[in-house]
Amino acid sequence: MYVLIVPASVPFVLLATVMGLSWWEDHVLPTPPVEPVDTPAEAPSAPAAPAPLAELPRVDTALTREAAGR
Repeated sequence: MYVLIVPASVPFVLLATVMGLSWWEDHVLPTPPVEPVDTPAEAPSAPAAPAPLAELPRVDTALTREAAGR
């Protein structure tokens, strides 16, 4: 009966380990100093409009040609 305890407890041990490491990372590790972000002097220009797509071939035409080629 005790043999079943180890495999059943493994997910909980892993979850507790990950949660403990997350807490440790948030509370124990030093945080880097936050530097103010410089705003750019000029706003970036918007990208050019994409070129219009060429007309796609019709599906029924392609299927007819494929069937005729067999």
